[in-house]
Amino acid sequence: MILVRAGARLGVAGLFLFGANDALQTAVAEGDTRTITFHHLHTGEDIAITYKRNGRYDEAALKKLDWFMRDWRREASTHMDPHLFDLLWEAYREVDGSEPIQVVCGYRSPATNSMLRARSNGVAQFSQHTHGQAMDFSIPSVPLQKIRAVGLRMQRGGVGFYPTSGSPFVHLDTGTIRHWPRMTHEQLAKVFPDGRTVHVPSDGQPLPGYPLALAVITPASRAASSEVSDGVAPRRSTSASASA
Repeated sequence: MILVRAGARLGVAGLFLFGANDALQTAVAEGDTRTITFHHLHTGEDIAITYKRNGRYDEAALKKLDWFMRDWRREASTHMDPHLFDLLWEAYREVDGSEPIQVVCGYRSPATNSMLRARSNGVAQFSQHTHGQAMDFSIPSVPLQKIRAVGLRMQRGGVGFYPTSGSPFVHLDTGTIRHWPRMTHEQLAKVFPDGRTVHVPSDGQPLPGYPLALAVITPASRAASSEVSDGVAPRRSTSASASA
């Protein structure tokens, strides 16, 4: 595991983090061993860590990730949902990422969430960030639209799209399946050519394969059928961390 501040990324440590990043991110799928690398835009810290070994989460590694994803405004941390890291790891591989994932926001304390909510209507009252179940991020050289499409196709949580934020990002969380802002029927059909999705377009009319998609979705995620969301439409703001 490597954790350094941006100003200290010198010599061998810096070369290892960025030069060997490709090998780290494509860590062995056999035995389900997963390594992931992040750069935090607010703390300037970097981490490269194997959080799952032989199909089991590494608790020591997860604790380090909990701190890395802390509320940087208050230096407060929580237990992050390990399945969130799985989502990020899988999305990264799907989009063929080659550089560290750029973290805009991980955990957000209730106090910070309230503060941001008072400043902008683009912050959800019951944000998944306050439960350690969400992350706002981008991946260098990968279009946000591509990351969003991959997140949508996973159908395992919320997907928010913020291309006009001060630091443009995609939001992924492990809550109910939903997306915001809602895509048009035509846009969603391009992501799901076979129509098999529980995501509902802006016209409120599910795609043809909705029943088939719903049949394979876990019961806990079926709230997506009503598209009840704690997500909010993107706002034109310079605050990179104020998201759902």
